[in-house]
Amino acid sequence: MKPFVVCHMMAALDGRIDCGMLDALGECPNYYETLKRLKCQAFVEGRVSRAMHAAAPGRFLDEGRSRAGAAVHRAVDKAPNGWAVTVDTRGTLLWDDKQVDGRPLLCIVSESAPGRYLKYLADRNISYIAAGEQGIDLARALELLHEHFDVKRVAVVGGGHVNAGFLAAGLLDEISMLYGPIIDGRAGMTAAFDGLPYNVAPQIVKLKSVEQFDDGCVWMRYTTA
Repeated sequence: MKPFVVCHMMAALDGRIDCGMLDALGECPNYYETLKRLKCQAFVEGRVSRAMHAAAPGRFLDEGRSRAGAAVHRAVDKAPNGWAVTVDTRGTLLWDDKQVDGRPLLCIVSESAPGRYLKYLADRNISYIAAGEQGIDLARALELLHEHFDVKRVAVVGGGHVNAGFLAAGLLDEISMLYGPIIDGRAGMTAAFDGLPYNVAPQIVKLKSVEQFDDGCVWMRYTTA
């Protein structure tokens, strides 16, 4: 069984999501309040976002040829604030802490990631899922997240490439966008969904609700069905 999956992002009016640009708005408590209202038990970010904001410097280097293979490891019994899920296909991120923002880490890698990387995570009391022979099988990873970690609702919170990966795999049930009263406009900046090939068909969504806040932010929710 797959959890319900919602992509929740804050973006400029032109859809760009650069954190430095959004910082120009000052504190935006509505992002975290709206995220809380989605009542999710897991919060997914991609490798690039985690490397920028949470992981330790450097990268895991494996001189052997062992493969992780299909595997699941739950390092802690409870996650009262939810799980901080990291999508790290090849298993390269290093960690000084086993938590992010008070949430226990859970790394999702492919089965071709180094077997020694799974031991590295386990030795640090970090949970993991290895699913997919070459790239990560996101659908299978979600099933395992539900089965082994009791997760019924997942928030995918960036960056643009991991958001797009879930979208392309047909795994998003809802799109939750908080638009700030700001325009970026810089060429080449990452958008909320980014990096898909040109031959991928556009995704039609259905408006579910609109909510306006006093600071000028607008929360728009869409279903993909």
